[in-house]
Amino acid sequence: MAFVANFLIGLLFGIGLVVSGMSNPAKVLNFLDLAGPWDPSLAFVMAGAVIVAFIGYRIVFRRPRPLAAEEFHLPKATRVDGRLVAGAAIFGIGWGLGGYCPGPALVALGLGNLSTWVFLAAMFSGFAAARKLAGTLVPAGRRA
Repeated sequence: MAFVANFLIGLLFGIGLVVSGMSNPAKVLNFLDLAGPWDPSLAFVMAGAVIVAFIGYRIVFRRPRPLAAEEFHLPKATRVDGRLVAGAAIFGIGWGLGGYCPGPALVALGLGNLSTWVFLAAMFSGFAAARKLAGTLVPAGRRA
């Protein structure tokens, strides 16, 4: 049952990315290019996402536990440190250079562009390098 729910949520997310244009790197790059042909439409997509997330979190955290798990799994770290800032900067640089963030890049695989495959190869290489540098070669789902 959890698989079906996760599949449907992922499908809805992917459809939303395609409809909003987030899976089109040219649209994303035009949003990030303030000095060129700036396209503010993705700001509305982001604002809509923030509103939905704000309301969703308020509703979900009123529940004693999630629908498909025994407990909520929330991050334990709450402070901003150098590692977080560096990771955010690397994420932003990758997004700006490639025109993708991870979710839309996976959705864009269906478009069949070679540039998407190159971006994903670089992204997964970066994931592996970050784990090696951090000394955490344990799969993400198995961390304590």
